[in-house]
Amino acid sequence: MEPVQSVENADRAICASPDDARAVIVETFRTGKGGAVTHTVGARPARQRDPLVGRADELDALEQLLDEFDGGSPGAIELVGEPGIGKTRLFAELAARAELRGHLILSGSASELERELPFSVFVHALDEYVESLDLNLLSTLDDDVQAELAYVLPSLSALAAGRAVALQHERYRSHRAVRALLEHLSQTKPLVLVLDDFHWADSASVELLGALLRRPPAAAVLTAVGLRPRQTPERLAAALERAHRAATLTRVELGGLTLDEARELLGERVDAAGAAVLHQESGGNPFYLEQLMRSPERAGAATSAPEIWLTGLEVPPAVAASLSEELGLLSDGGRLVLEGAAVAGDPFEPELAAAAAATSEAAAMDAIDELLELDLIRTTDVPRRFRFRHPLVRRAVYEATAGGWRLGAHERCAEALAGRGVTAAARAHHVERSARQGDVAAVAVLRAAGEAAARLAPESAARWFGGALRLLPPTAPAQDRVELLLARAGALAAAGHFTDSHEALLEAVEIVPERSSALCTRVATACAGVERFLGRYEQAHARLVKALRGLPEPASVESVGLLIELTVNEFYRSRFEAMHDWAARAVSGARVVEDAGLMAAALVMPALADAMTGPTERARSRRAEAAVLVDGLPDDELSLRPDAAAWLAAAELYLDLYAEADAHASRALRLARMTGRADPFFGLYQILPRVWYVRGKLAEAAELLDGAIEAGHLLGPSPALAGNLFNRSVVALAAGELDIAFATAEEGVELTRDLDEGFVTAWAAVRLAAVLLETGQPLEAVELLLGRAGGEELTLIPGGWRTYCLELLTRCWLALDRRSEAERAAGVAEMVAADVRLPLATAWADRAVAGAALRSGDAARAIEGALASAAAAQEVGAPVEGALSRMLAGRALAQAGQRDRAVAELQRAAAAFDACGALRYRDNAERELGKLGHRPHRRTRAGKTDGTSIDSLTERELQLARLVVGRKTNPEIAAELFLSQKTVETHLRHIFRKMDVRSRVELARAVERVDRAALAAEPRA
Repeated sequence: MEPVQSVENADRAICASPDDARAVIVETFRTGKGGAVTHTVGARPARQRDPLVGRADELDALEQLLDEFDGGSPGAIELVGEPGIGKTRLFAELAARAELRGHLILSGSASELERELPFSVFVHALDEYVESLDLNLLSTLDDDVQAELAYVLPSLSALAAGRAVALQHERYRSHRAVRALLEHLSQTKPLVLVLDDFHWADSASVELLGALLRRPPAAAVLTAVGLRPRQTPERLAAALERAHRAATLTRVELGGLTLDEARELLGERVDAAGAAVLHQESGGNPFYLEQLMRSPERAGAATSAPEIWLTGLEVPPAVAASLSEELGLLSDGGRLVLEGAAVAGDPFEPELAAAAAATSEAAAMDAIDELLELDLIRTTDVPRRFRFRHPLVRRAVYEATAGGWRLGAHERCAEALAGRGVTAAARAHHVERSARQGDVAAVAVLRAAGEAAARLAPESAARWFGGALRLLPPTAPAQDRVELLLARAGALAAAGHFTDSHEALLEAVEIVPERSSALCTRVATACAGVERFLGRYEQAHARLVKALRGLPEPASVESVGLLIELTVNEFYRSRFEAMHDWAARAVSGARVVEDAGLMAAALVMPALADAMTGPTERARSRRAEAAVLVDGLPDDELSLRPDAAAWLAAAELYLDLYAEADAHASRALRLARMTGRADPFFGLYQILPRVWYVRGKLAEAAELLDGAIEAGHLLGPSPALAGNLFNRSVVALAAGELDIAFATAEEGVELTRDLDEGFVTAWAAVRLAAVLLETGQPLEAVELLLGRAGGEELTLIPGGWRTYCLELLTRCWLALDRRSEAERAAGVAEMVAADVRLPLATAWADRAVAGAALRSGDAARAIEGALASAAAAQEVGAPVEGALSRMLAGRALAQAGQRDRAVAELQRAAAAFDACGALRYRDNAERELGKLGHRPHRRTRAGKTDGTSIDSLTERELQLARLVVGRKTNPEIAAELFLSQKTVETHLRHIFRKMDVRSRVELARAVERVDRAALAAEPRA
């Protein structure tokens, strides 16, 4: 295969289908365009003759970091400095020293004008090395991990066959896959991953690095990032700053060389006086020093560089002038080809540089010799591929070209690429920089590029759509502009730029043709959706009502869709009674339209409204009617309206139909992943984890929520992220992870402070209040509940779940020894339970009453209420709630002197908690048993809380830890112990926390130390 220029391949990777994308990426990186495997894979190779001058403090910091890294801990380092300061050279020194220690070094770098290829920096660093491995060595990775890696690394593209890809908002799955790969690669020797010039990284690489910094690999992986602070994107800077504050990232800021160091670098080429002048002109920047040395005038240039040179970099005028003088030594042909190369890319191939320069390939090859001789360009490990001496050289050459000539050069590159038969997306890089306004063909190219990039790199997609909008002819139909605005808004929202997305949608609202009711509805719904995501429920409501009034027909697909959206929006506004009218109108309209999927979605709405407020019998009847229709739809039809299954599951969640809710929400999520139709507001992530919590599936709930939180962090602050955080808190609280419970609940509340009052703000308050109560702060918990969840009756919480919150409020009042307030809260809970007539609501109300009765000394009433509560919870399959009631019953029975019955109830509670993974509650039950003089009996021993760290492990955890010592992988451990891999991961998280370690290597060494100590303590024969 003939080598193809790197920009071309980067753009070609953004093509119409995943298969096309994989094929192009394979072509790009199999031929070495931007990557090798050793110290400087994808980065500028440091010439061995270049001396490393100075940097004693920085080298000491690197040595210290490597010493810590040798201990098996993951780490991260950030080299920060201006252009030319020596980051790449210092990385070469880091690589050399790490190699001497026996580490594996993989490196990649970004390029300034080529930022479109998803994960390009990581592909540069990892792909060739992974390609060199036997695929069987990766077979121990999870199937899901292999599937995601197939869409990140070209060398693994064969693993993608028949596998689904992550949804747009589930990009975290790719991040997890890369983390797992890094852990796998570091099993044989520690891995140093160098990522240079990261300020130019593509958006997908930035997201991936942020994920790795938030949750580092649990292995000996050292991530080294080099960047320029003034060119660092805000999102990347924020991720780095978070890691720095968390002490998981070491920051090394490079300054200029001292005068003595400058003299050493310049050597005998310059006398002492000349060195002083150069040092002053350069500010001690090594690249600037050497560049000034190249000047024929030796820093004596009196002219300034053209203003267009190196704009925004604050390069000293003398350095820019020196570059100008150096380029002035070129022949006309050499200068022309160098300028063509600057347009073509870095690295570049002579053929495309010749096309950009409008010269022959023969002339270009002659010029290459001249450019090599003058050290303006250098060879790479790939034949017929060259790169600039330094990115600043390319930048200077590019900006020094005349604007008109540069436009033509990009146009010629685009034409050359088209002549090679590449896809439209492959030309977008050059088309964007050269097309004329009104060029319909160019608009089509950029639109195709955006559509192809949207899944993996929505930020790049938004750029292409924006370019298409700028080029769109003023005379183009309004519908064309609206379609592009919708596409751009969707990409911006997926990238987390919701304000920009909203602005694009507002522009669409202004110009959408009124006669096109379908398009008007799409725009209004999309705009209201973003507003709802931002917590602007009132604004969304007004927009949807206006759109509904503007429709010409009383009953249509569009009107029913708007009525469904209005019903849902009332849910988020916590105006549950108002849901009924919109829902009824949606059903009436759907019966006229006769669309099965739409009818299913509409029928769910009355059931959802009733589940919030109405009679349970009617709600169950309506739910059953909707379920028959949803269950009868084949996957291909339901996939067009997955919200029907999702909101049906929400109604079932509030009707105590947890098994049914589990089935419908799981089906909706499966269809979304299968079809690639993302749920932009993460509704399923709000429903499924709560269902799983009630059903006692805590590990599954934590796993899904952790992913949802990672997805939410990609988008930035939002109600959806807040919901996932506070739902994660309740799972962590039950599992005994108090630090996680508090952090997630607190962040959830913080994210909702500026939202309109409603469902999300109320639940955020409830979850944090629960943690505050458990950590001895009942007064703060009460203030939060009363202030943000609807006063003493907590009216902002819908349906039977209000009794859940009232039971919490009851316990808060009891903790404050305010029995009258506790009894009043329990009484309200009884009234709500009587109104909704749901088993779990009754269970919570009975438990609230029992708790208040126990405090007042009425043990008999407490026993009766607690046991009735446990029975009601058992009826609907809620083992954690049932066990909490049994634990209360055990305390009441003990107070009544019925020891044997108390022990029996507490044992049942402890066993249920243990089976669900609710370890904190299990420990509480066992403490109650201890008060009765009864030791707990479990299938595995309990960990000691007052012994050494290894003593704190349960028998199962210790067994798993010893398998880690034996270098078993997670899949191997799962197979040996007959566990799921997710259960193994959960156990490992608990073990890491108890042992205070951050990696498998640290864990293995900790266990080995304990074993050696135990062996040494044994008496000798």
